[in-house]
Amino acid sequence: MENVDSWPLKGVDSATDSKEIAIFRTEEAMDFRRAAAATLTILFTLVISPKSAVASEKTDVVAAVHRYFDNLDQDKLETALKMCDSDVSILDEFPPHEWHGPTACADWWKALNAYDEKEGIADGAAALGTPWTVDVTGDRAYFVAPATYEYKQHGKPVRESHAVFTVALRRTETGWRITGWTWSKH
Repeated sequence: MENVDSWPLKGVDSATDSKEIAIFRTEEAMDFRRAAAATLTILFTLVISPKSAVASEKTDVVAAVHRYFDNLDQDKLETALKMCDSDVSILDEFPPHEWHGPTACADWWKALNAYDEKEGIADGAAALGTPWTVDVTGDRAYFVAPATYEYKQHGKPVRESHAVFTVALRRTETGWRITGWTWSKH
């Protein structure tokens, strides 16, 4: 065997035992420990890091949806509109029910305001619940969350409970952008 001391040892009477017993040197034990630690570190990185990266991507998707949704207000509308991709599709409960193209988000906002005025709707406030689904595959993401919409119609309070907000997103050089969304009331 290489790099081992063996029995019998110098200065020890070996008349009672003639077997050779391998004894590892301290340097070899340290090399083994270093190799084991390096292997465990690599395994840990391969197993844990992808999960952390996915968790981070999901967090970024949720943040992008909220950057859009939470800024749907006349004073903050520019922030919301910046979250829309260059080509967007929108489906919503009020006529004309669908908007497509590079100005879809702004066109939807104008249509919402016109519809609200025509129907006597004021003081609208929408809220998203905890997402049910956040899927990320490459540069695409899919988000689904429960939502509520409270408003007054001709002065009477109305609450749309159990609505669902579904969003498709694309990762761009500047971050996640919305490529489509739908609001479905229950």
